[in-house]
Amino acid sequence: MTYHLEFAGATFADGIVDTGDATGKVADHTAENQQRTVIAFVGMDFEARIAAGPGVLVVCRTAGSKLATVAEIAVRHGYRGMISFGVAGGLASHLRAGDWVVASAIRESHMVRSTDPAWSRRLLGMIAGAVHAPILGVDAPVAEPAKKRELHRATGAAAVDMESHVVARVAAAHRLAFAAVRVIVDPAHRTVPPAALLGMRPDGRADVAAIVRDLMLRPSQLRPLARVAVDAFVARTAMHRVRGQLGPHFGLLDYA
Repeated sequence: MTYHLEFAGATFADGIVDTGDATGKVADHTAENQQRTVIAFVGMDFEARIAAGPGVLVVCRTAGSKLATVAEIAVRHGYRGMISFGVAGGLASHLRAGDWVVASAIRESHMVRSTDPAWSRRLLGMIAGAVHAPILGVDAPVAEPAKKRELHRATGAAAVDMESHVVARVAAAHRLAFAAVRVIVDPAHRTVPPAALLGMRPDGRADVAAIVRDLMLRPSQLRPLARVAVDAFVARTAMHRVRGQLGPHFGLLDYA
């Protein structure tokens, strides 16, 4: 049996992410050991590629408006959890690029949603050195150190991202287990230059041409952009390593 969901910007089939301007297809596995149970929500193309694997349906931010529909269908097909996976900005001053945060809760404006405690404990046990702390969900990038310090003081969150609050809402509405695990890509002291933000396409892929154009207009960004690139390499390397450790289903079935 096969059912289809329409996504913008990526194709998801049999746990493999194939980027491009295609519609997404979600196919049921007939093999018992390949049954999907977890929806992973990510923000960028490279995160989707890393997150993909057995037992996981990956949904990108570009399909965020359809996440509730995805969850509704997924529940009927036996899915049991949702996870927010990818990079995050650091708010706590001690966190560096490549450090991991397993969310104890997701803060959003005046709302706080707890993560699944058993699943989160399992993730903490699988990621050496991971911090267990709140993550703040926002709708726009946080680029300035002063703003990061302000958010940390106001919320107590260790990290900030643009996806976890969306997942938390949908998971709560559909009574799915929820977890968030994020790697720091820009520490609290790091300023993210405008060129780096302009280089993010709506589908999560890098817009190299936009970066080059902005650098030509504002060449003083070159050095901070190089620092950001190094941090991004560290974070991406950590993501590959840890994703392999988390295995099928992001560890959800290991404690169930």
